[in-house]
Amino acid sequence: MPRKKDLISVVGVPGVGKTSLCKKLSKKVDYPHINYGDLMLEIAREKSLAETEDELFSLPIRTQYQVWEEAALQIKEQRKALVDLHGLDQSPIGYILSLPIKIIKPSLIILIESPPELILLRRKHDPKQRIRDTIQTLTEHMEMLRMSMMISSVMVGCTLSIIQNVNFKEALNEMKRLLVFHQRISDS
Repeated sequence: MPRKKDLISVVGVPGVGKTSLCKKLSKKVDYPHINYGDLMLEIAREKSLAETEDELFSLPIRTQYQVWEEAALQIKEQRKALVDLHGLDQSPIGYILSLPIKIIKPSLIILIESPPELILLRRKHDPKQRIRDTIQTLTEHMEMLRMSMMISSVMVGCTLSIIQNVNFKEALNEMKRLLVFHQRISDS
């Protein structure tokens, strides 16, 4: 009998440290790391639609959605993975749920959080261009993300776990402990 899928969605606002945590965690546990944005850009490059993230997110929204959906369909084929994505993105007209729960049914959602001041400090030292936030706009984004992930976990029927990334090593150990526990429950 084939093993059931075990896709873990690791979500958080840009600059919270989810990609760094996922990369390190992937080396410690038997879960490959998939960065959703990187996969989208890879698909866009293969289709000669965009070469950079800026170009990708400047495409017509329908085209972006097609790339987003194709990425979700590719991830759906994986037996298990740590799927690293924002979960909820900001747009000029509001928020967009970017966790594709109609396609990917995560068995666990891990929401990574940090104090907004710490996230803004991390963004200053990140070479990647990030959205310009204030404490107020970032706090709102984080609150909306938390509510969205609560609703998403109920809709999918999976567990939501929230991990604070104030100390990288402690957050990494907490994620590892959570995954080991999750695997044990899934295997029983």
